[in-house]
Amino acid sequence: MPIPARRLLLSTLLLTLTWQASAAGEKVEVLQTKLDYPWSLAFLPEDKGMLITLRGGQLRHWQAGKGLSDPISGVPTVWANGQGGLLDVVLAPDFAQSRKVWLSFSEADADGKAGTAAGVGRLSDDLSRLEDFKVMFRQQPKLSTGNHFGGRMVFDGKGYLYIALGENNQRPTAQELDKLQGKLVRLTEAGGIPDDNPYVGKANHRPEIWSYGIRNPQGMAINPWSNALWLNEHGPRGGDEINIPEKGKNYGWPIATWGINYSGFAIPEAKGEIVAGTEQPVYYWKHSPAVSGMAFYHADRFSQWKNKLFIGALKDKNVIQMTVNGNKVTEDGRILDDRGQRIRDVRVGPDGYLYVLTDESDGELLRVSPQ
Repeated sequence: MPIPARRLLLSTLLLTLTWQASAAGEKVEVLQTKLDYPWSLAFLPEDKGMLITLRGGQLRHWQAGKGLSDPISGVPTVWANGQGGLLDVVLAPDFAQSRKVWLSFSEADADGKAGTAAGVGRLSDDLSRLEDFKVMFRQQPKLSTGNHFGGRMVFDGKGYLYIALGENNQRPTAQELDKLQGKLVRLTEAGGIPDDNPYVGKANHRPEIWSYGIRNPQGMAINPWSNALWLNEHGPRGGDEINIPEKGKNYGWPIATWGINYSGFAIPEAKGEIVAGTEQPVYYWKHSPAVSGMAFYHADRFSQWKNKLFIGALKDKNVIQMTVNGNKVTEDGRILDDRGQRIRDVRVGPDGYLYVLTDESDGELLRVSPQ
């Protein structure tokens, strides 16, 4: 091969795959750039790469050595306005047999108000199509004009699917049990309503509800050491929280909050930080980092990350590293602080590395490891 061709090949490789060291000492590999506001990722089995959602409405496949696919067809039409669009992607627990993929997204009604929906389709063998997509859940009523959709989904390994829903920036609805705003809902793996949900059979109560009093949930994951579901959410000006949502319990918003309004005044409905009948968070930030995706580190690859919890930060533009001890967490510090990019999702890959999506018009897929 002539020398100029070698140089061209080397330049191409450096543009598509670069290693960088952050100020905190992490090793950062840039796997993909030019992602238009990526929101979530899901790892495919057998080293087939991952699925990535872009908020504008595209589902893409990325694989090492092959890069980013064309948009996968068969994705539902989404209402891509404000914070809304195509949101989470998770594989069904039986994906190896069924090839079912779940998506959450925002959709609007005839009046232009929107809410969160979730559905499932079959990923074609060649990874190019989502077949027979069917909406299985809709947040009702539709109240959002572009804010607070939530949308994170988690299968708990016990036969249930949890979907975290924002209160659409309509604060009182988080306490109203006839509405699905500001709630964590629990469905069966097939999308039905479990008989043992706390409000099944109760008049003027939505039977999908598992817990309530949530503002704008952005990260959710199963704690691998306790098998409990953990959830984080945005507070207003201050008061971002981590909670362990339990059956029928009230997590406070907006009557109990550690934050204040963006105007600097108190939240009108708030009765204080600690209010009888509501649950206190496992952890809260007095100054909001704007938490996003979260991942527990339960891999063997990097011993220095053992028992760590990683949470993205949109406003603070970094990843928060925390130590988990039972149901308590302490903040260790921040990583990726020097990149200056909003962090949307954080996942631990099957290879034990940390994978990160940045929330930018030229968003990046990063692979991170400690030095």
